[in-house]
Amino acid sequence: MAVTIEDLYRSYGILADAKDNLSQHKDAYQVIVDGVKGGPKEKRLAAQFIPKFFSSFPELADAAINAQLDLCEDEDVSIRRQAIKELPRFATGDNIPRVADILTQLLQTDDTAEFNQVNAALISIFKMDARGTLGGLFSQILQGEDIVRERAIKFLSTKLKTLPEDVMTKEVEEYVFAETKKVMEDVTGEEFVLLMRVVSGLRVLQTVNGRQQLVELVVEQAFLEQALNPADPDTVDRLLQCTRQALPLFSKNVHSTRFVTYFCEHVLPNLSTLTSPVAELDIQLEVLKLLAEMSPFCGDMEKLEANLNMLFTKLLEFMPLPPEEVENGENSASEEPKLQFSYVECLLYSFHQLGKKLPDFLLDKVDAERLKDFKIRLQYFARGLQVYIRQLRVALQGKTGDALKTEENKIKVVALKITNNINVLIKDLFHNPPSYKSTVTLSWKPVQKAEAVAPKRPSTEEMGSGGSTKKQISPQSRRDARQIYNPPSGKYSASIGNFNYGEFLQNKTVCSPMILIIHYYSEKVYS
Repeated sequence: MAVTIEDLYRSYGILADAKDNLSQHKDAYQVIVDGVKGGPKEKRLAAQFIPKFFSSFPELADAAINAQLDLCEDEDVSIRRQAIKELPRFATGDNIPRVADILTQLLQTDDTAEFNQVNAALISIFKMDARGTLGGLFSQILQGEDIVRERAIKFLSTKLKTLPEDVMTKEVEEYVFAETKKVMEDVTGEEFVLLMRVVSGLRVLQTVNGRQQLVELVVEQAFLEQALNPADPDTVDRLLQCTRQALPLFSKNVHSTRFVTYFCEHVLPNLSTLTSPVAELDIQLEVLKLLAEMSPFCGDMEKLEANLNMLFTKLLEFMPLPPEEVENGENSASEEPKLQFSYVECLLYSFHQLGKKLPDFLLDKVDAERLKDFKIRLQYFARGLQVYIRQLRVALQGKTGDALKTEENKIKVVALKITNNINVLIKDLFHNPPSYKSTVTLSWKPVQKAEAVAPKRPSTEEMGSGGSTKKQISPQSRRDARQIYNPPSGKYSASIGNFNYGEFLQNKTVCSPMILIIHYYSEKVYS
């Protein structure tokens, strides 16, 4: 016989009046549990009454949880929400992992209000027992359906960082790291990025040893022991994503040596044949930027000379020889060589950083003819550079505030950063012997506070002449500068690196006789 509303209220009354003798009224609680088999009204009451007296009837615990779970899967959304809201009341003792497991499965709902309710319920039981809740979550991540796994990982990546220290204790964080390493054994690109976000935020890993452990985790995913297949976009994408995740971890104590070595030995030789995972991405420039950012943190390298030689060879490819001249002194070529400043900035910077480790490379390791050829290319590039810098300063002179916010002027500001950097690095290499002492901030990196202070006299990195100093360009530089290696939103999403590229200097009053190509970043900010 079906349980009625009257039966439910009668049984509730018996239990409410029993006080200390609740366990003697098992039959009354059974009636409430059986209420889930009734109509909508009976189900709503049962959803509220079952958890209220749950702890008093351990022998009916399984039946009660299963009954509540049936209500969480009811066709009536209002019943489901009521049942989900009450689920945390079942989270006691050994039941917490099971309740967390159930709530994790419920993350697959497409109803927004219901989804938010599941999130709130998970957070509430986290505060009761973080370790037990994580047990349920990771159980579903490792064994659950794809949609459940995906949403559970996203839950961890967004919610763990919001929990206080008394919930996310050292022991809990160590458990998160251990379980995450198990999940990392088989992940997609998007899952890898999200899980790295989880473990990178753990306080227990904010030490040199902790960051080194994170780097090791990334190295395992990057397959640095394997040769690179430049024609496979999946392989290239994996390397890019892993390198982006490792970059923030590198420091003077946590070295980038294995990544820099791999780029020199496997990526640079295949630079022109790399297959981009995203159509809009300039894959060559992206790779060179990653290498440049890693190079200051490179430690002792086994094949330093060979890797420097590869960088040197690649640099020569992007630094053209001057065009031949006919007897009257005019260029014989109909078109001037292209000066690809963005590529050269990256390669020069990387060469400059690794060159510090072998300062006699250009003197003793490069033959005389090759060195002469290099200096001719440097001189030609430097001449074009000086003309270009002067033109940019004239174009930007006197512009402040809103005038510098136009798209055209933003591009010019970035162009000036790039050319100033190259100019400083070339001057170092022109020293005899070559010097590696100058310090520059890569054009796409934020300007450090110490560098933003105006010096006593104008330098080559200042904009304009007269009264136009760093006081004008520094705030704009900080606004424009941004980290470009944010994680993509999907494994092969277009937002992996959605840059805009174009030719600069369309205005004839600014354009030099050469074709000057500047690659620049768009204002797109990644989510």
